[in-house]
Amino acid sequence: MFAKPFPWLSSVWQCWTENIDADRFANATLLVAEDGLGVDTLVDHFAKALMCRDQGSEPCGFCHSCDLMKSSNHPDYHVIAPEQEGKAITVDMIRQCNHFALESSQLSGYRLIVIRQAHKMNEAASNALLKTLESPGEKCLFLLVAEQSSQLLPTIVSRCQQWNVVAPSSETVVSWVEAETGQAVAKYLAPLNGNAPLKTLAFIEEKEAEKYQELTKLFVSTLRRDVLASMDLAKLIGEVPIRRLSWLWMILVDAQKVHFGLQNDFMQPGSKVIAKLVEYDLLHKHTEQLVELISQMRDFTGLNSELMVMQWLNHLSEDLCS
Repeated sequence: MFAKPFPWLSSVWQCWTENIDADRFANATLLVAEDGLGVDTLVDHFAKALMCRDQGSEPCGFCHSCDLMKSSNHPDYHVIAPEQEGKAITVDMIRQCNHFALESSQLSGYRLIVIRQAHKMNEAASNALLKTLESPGEKCLFLLVAEQSSQLLPTIVSRCQQWNVVAPSSETVVSWVEAETGQAVAKYLAPLNGNAPLKTLAFIEEKEAEKYQELTKLFVSTLRRDVLASMDLAKLIGEVPIRRLSWLWMILVDAQKVHFGLQNDFMQPGSKVIAKLVEYDLLHKHTEQLVELISQMRDFTGLNSELMVMQWLNHLSEDLCS
């Protein structure tokens, strides 16, 4: 039997099942969700339900179409995605799916084209897709999945029925991860991972807690004028820069909250100590600079992350001394 979507996706899935049962699903749908929310399970379950010969909101699991979906050989189901991490969806890939969209169904049912990481389409690919969305084929559905709708052409977004998946509460994440792992989970891990359940689970399974604790310790030492600690911190962050800078950003945000007297069990360890070492105005200033640094590293691959982190730390240390 096919796996069902995760519980925090149930509200979107409930609406989708009603549309499937009523045979009124939009020709083009945009599903917006941050990484780590497991929307692939939602997309896969939808695809299997749509392809099933029973034509209901739940795949039967026994018909010929369900067998084809299990073996990833259904001729009316097509998936487009970047060929490698960090690569774009090219115009040739979209042209292939456009050709597929113009064909007739081989099993006399729906045809479904899923574009995963649709925000990775380059400009030519986006324009090629737009032409097809303007004149969709009969019983041919497009499902685009993206982390942010703002990363897509506005004209593409306007032609799609948009659904937004919101991250569950920190409490929900902690409860789910505890049920999955069978162990107690520190409450601060959920917000540290953007309240994304799958990211939080991976954090625990990959034993990232040790690296996080080391990062916190080195940052506190850096604030206490330990030059060697700042060098070690820059090296540690340089191993996985975006992820570990995001950890640091979360700590700084919580330290600012401490200045306003806001404290709870979900706040990051070390935020109280950091709030004592750095006054609010400096925290706010360098948190903003950290956001810019993360943005630069996301937009421009190949930058010397260790050097850039060291520069940011030096500026922070200079402000603390002045």
